[in-house]
Amino acid sequence: MGYRVIIFESLHVPGGVLVYGIPEFRLPKKIVENEIGYIKSLGVEIKTDNLIGNTYTLEELFKDGFKAIFVAVGAGLPQFLGIPGENLGRVYSANEFLTRVNLMKAYKFPEYATPINIGRKVVVIGGGNVALDAARSALRMGKEVVLVYRRTEKEMPARIEEIENAKEEGIKFQALTQPIKIIGDEKRLVKGLECIRMELGGPDESGRRSPHPIKDSNFILEADTVIMAVGQNPNPLLSKVTAGLKANKGGTIAVDNNFMTSIPGCFAGGDIITGADTVIAAMGAGKKAAAAIDKYIRDVS
Repeated sequence: MGYRVIIFESLHVPGGVLVYGIPEFRLPKKIVENEIGYIKSLGVEIKTDNLIGNTYTLEELFKDGFKAIFVAVGAGLPQFLGIPGENLGRVYSANEFLTRVNLMKAYKFPEYATPINIGRKVVVIGGGNVALDAARSALRMGKEVVLVYRRTEKEMPARIEEIENAKEEGIKFQALTQPIKIIGDEKRLVKGLECIRMELGGPDESGRRSPHPIKDSNFILEADTVIMAVGQNPNPLLSKVTAGLKANKGGTIAVDNNFMTSIPGCFAGGDIITGADTVIAAMGAGKKAAAAIDKYIRDVS
């Protein structure tokens, strides 16, 4: 449309979740590099190592002469279960684990001398696509991997093909299992995960049957590493430091039908307005928001 566009990226590598969150075996980094190269060839400037809300505020960007801002920071704040032992060594969120594996190229060890310390036995907690990404990444690093999920396989939100692929590759599934405590050794490193067996009752607000613990069914899974993949929230940094930027109850940024936030000229899209969703949905939001931004700039000019 003829505008000068600058992207501010918090990390040292552009590409967002496509680069740090999705494993190499699912989306080769070369493909993402080619896409980013094409975007640069259009004239888009990408400034890395710039955390908006910290390095610059939205107010400062407007003062610098930007006519419109599009916030596409995603929903990368990991959730935890709040059980004892989550502060032990070798407890990772799936977000941190995948970021370390991807950006440090730990999947190419020993070609790249940047392994990640996860021991021999890995337990992944969760049943979504991110949980399976973490589990399959750990498996490719030569580890024994168990996936723990509190409902049955039928209720798992991950795609069926992802579940089938994980099974074919040798990942063990522990369904109807709820973690209640992470056990550490004398060095404060993970050595096990205490769990309790579950059974399904009636449907909850999500429509899925709700799990209930079975009395005296506790058992311990041997583990060197525990990876939490139980969901992600929007990072609250931007909304906390930006006066007048309205957020919804769950932390997502509130927008109108044209992707405009409560601040005139500031738009938002993707996971930061919807919560965790797909890449294709975020791309669609970007394209729709671009049309709305063009209209807004024309109207105020």
